[in-house]
Amino acid sequence: MGEGVDPTQMCQTLVDKVAQSRQLMAITDPDLLVLFEDWFEELEDEITALNSTYGPLSADELAKRVGLSLRGATFLLSKLDREKKL
Repeated sequence: MGEGVDPTQMCQTLVDKVAQSRQLMAITDPDLLVLFEDWFEELEDEITALNSTYGPLSADELAKRVGLSLRGATFLLSKLDREKKL
């Protein structure tokens, strides 16, 4: 049988991630969350401005310009695209 995705393992991984997120939320300082949200919003504004100035940027270009990992840049570009902000 060929290799494929194990749906049971995928579900278990998802459940584990949700549980971990809830644990982190329970111990996070609310003031720290506000600072993170403010930073994230500023980062989104910076990406939107770069996109307006230079046109659509690839995740690699964005990562270099803003100082993010490639994964972070890819996530933000897809998030902003889904929200129709780009």
